[in-house]
Parts: sequence; C-alpha cells; structure tokens
Amino acid sequence: MHTVTLALEGAWKVLVAGLLLGAGLPTIFAVGVRALAHGHNGDSDTQAVARPGPNAVGWSVAVVCFAVVVAAAGLGITYIVASGLGQQLSFEHIYPTLVHKK
Repeated sequence: MHTVTLALEGAWKVLVAGLLLGAGLPTIFAVGVRALAHGHNGDSDTQAVARPGPNAVGWSVAVVCFAVVVAAAGLGITYIVASGLGQQLSFEHIYPTLVHKK
C-alpha cells in the first residue's frame, strides 16, 4: 500500500507541473495577446473613423504577461544549462542562483 501512495504522490506532482507549464504558460501568453489587442482598442467588428489612443491598462497587462512567460522560459533554460555544467538552480535567496551540486 505504501508503493501506491508514493506513486500517487509522484503522479500528483507531475500533473500539477504539467498543468502549470504545459497549459499555464500558453494561457498566460494568450491573455497577454488578448490584452495587447485590447490595448490597441482593436475590435474586428467595428470600423471606427476616429480611434482613440492605446489603452494603458491593456498594454500593462500584456507586458506583465509576456514578462512572466519570458522569465519562465529563461528559468527553464537556466535549469537545463546548470545541470549540464554540474550545478543546480537554487532559490535560497529571493533571486535564483547557480550553486555547485553537493
């Protein structure tokens, strides 16, 4: 019974990581694209003659979403490169650092 518990515990971690990285990052990117379209006041159904300027809230949300996606991709690349160099990514401080494997 202990083996089944360990297997389910591992499956739960894989499921959460898959949802966050497999579906979460593309969803955040899609929200950023949609916010960017809102930031341009883009509406494909209407053809207004005089359009107001860009929406600051839409641009701000888009920038934050894109920054999260780029940061996650950068951390993923850093993790892969660090393991190839015999180091590991540590979140011991506020910012991630590379430390030697023990």
